[in-house]
Amino acid sequence: MNSLKLAVLAAGLLATTAAASAQTLRVGLAEDPDALDPHKARTYVGRIVFTSLCDKLVDISPKLDFVPQLATEWSYNDDQTELTFKLRDGVTFQDGSKFDGDAVKANIERAMTLPDSNRRSELSSVDHVEVVDPSTVKFVLKQPDATLLATLSDRAGMMLAPTAFAEGKEFSQNPICSGPYKFVRRVQNDRIELTKYDGYWDAKDYPIEGVTFLPIVDSTVKLANLRSGDIDMLERLAPNDVPSVKGDAALQFVPVTGLGYSSIRFNTNNGSRAENPIGKDKRVRQAFQLAVDRDVINEIIGNGIFPPAQQPFPPSSPYHSDKFPPVTRDVEKAKALLKEAGVEHPSFELDFGTGSANQQFAELVQAMAAEAGFDIKLRATEFAAMQKEMEQGNFDAALIGWSGRVDPDGNIHQFATCKGNLNDSKYCNEEVDKALNAARRTSDVEERKALYDEAQTILQDDLPLVYTYYQPWPFVLSQKVKGFEAYPDGMIRLKGMSLGD
Repeated sequence: MNSLKLAVLAAGLLATTAAASAQTLRVGLAEDPDALDPHKARTYVGRIVFTSLCDKLVDISPKLDFVPQLATEWSYNDDQTELTFKLRDGVTFQDGSKFDGDAVKANIERAMTLPDSNRRSELSSVDHVEVVDPSTVKFVLKQPDATLLATLSDRAGMMLAPTAFAEGKEFSQNPICSGPYKFVRRVQNDRIELTKYDGYWDAKDYPIEGVTFLPIVDSTVKLANLRSGDIDMLERLAPNDVPSVKGDAALQFVPVTGLGYSSIRFNTNNGSRAENPIGKDKRVRQAFQLAVDRDVINEIIGNGIFPPAQQPFPPSSPYHSDKFPPVTRDVEKAKALLKEAGVEHPSFELDFGTGSANQQFAELVQAMAAEAGFDIKLRATEFAAMQKEMEQGNFDAALIGWSGRVDPDGNIHQFATCKGNLNDSKYCNEEVDKALNAARRTSDVEERKALYDEAQTILQDDLPLVYTYYQPWPFVLSQKVKGFEAYPDGMIRLKGMSLGD
């Protein structure tokens, strides 16, 4: 083949590649997701991937109202112990198998019984699911549960193809769901590729042909990749980059106030690592909180976009309580508490997910606490690996966030109850359980708020975790990305989005 033909062929290949990539949205994530299985997963970035991969029974609107997705309507019986869903007709999973009532029943039963399911405590009010007919399912409850609809608008309500988890198949290796984009491949710590599922019931409203999620833990590198055109959008812009992005005409800055928070969690009862002063003595944890200045965190780490947090409910929530304002830093009082506890120079290890922003946060906490006498050793770990170690009790304390949920229960119950699936501290207090379980059984806002205040009064004294700031979601996009709307849950919904030149 002569050089002219080679040149023409190369040009054609380049044009084809460019055309193909132009149809693929490339999203920079702050971490690599954990298991691609909604029943097992824990990470925020995993939820972003699932939003394209796996439809839910219900979704939320930008104003946090519940809206139809795989279910078109729903209703409770008079005593709130049965929740009945009418299912959308003509829906198929990405392997062509049919979505129906039997599929819903199989999904919920798996989420409730899988040994390593992180959805079990979320669905603890469900006794069983009845298939009324192929397009109707009934959730029969053990008692009323004001949180259930919100639960089913997230991972517990995502519908997986039963064929993909039948007979012990490892779903996460080849996830098959019900969403607008189907799984192509995953390269751990490098990329997750999805392509449009043409059989999706609403495919016409998804112009983008494919989406690639790229974990880039260094926030500086992630922004540089966006500016160079190697990615099309990123989630969680580093706060110190906000001014330069706002002044960049080539970029769109799309922030939204979130539902979640950042926190420092302590191992109070999870194996041998809990046998140290910070784990065993609440006075040491109280001293630590007094040594940390949330306003300084907001100013130095957050560049003014990290509002100080003292409780799991953001100020926009009706369950946010004025009884628990942010604690003011008091180093001398912290020293006095440590002296009272008999450990004036306690030492512990603080784990955090790799990344420059987390590193800065951890170093600032380390420096502030040192002024009160704490000797904190820092350990950076890949985020999903850190979560696994926390589950196993291999930590003293960890800097970790929560993306937040529409219902307040999702921000507190599973972290603070004795058998909560995300209670890595293994903190356990029967009075806290009693109040939080009761809050699930009433839909009256004032009654629920009083119960949350009751639980928080204990938690604010015991401090199995210290809240630090409320989590905003600062998205940044190339100007060629059209139609993106930021939601308070921090998810990226591709419906109506497109890529221009």
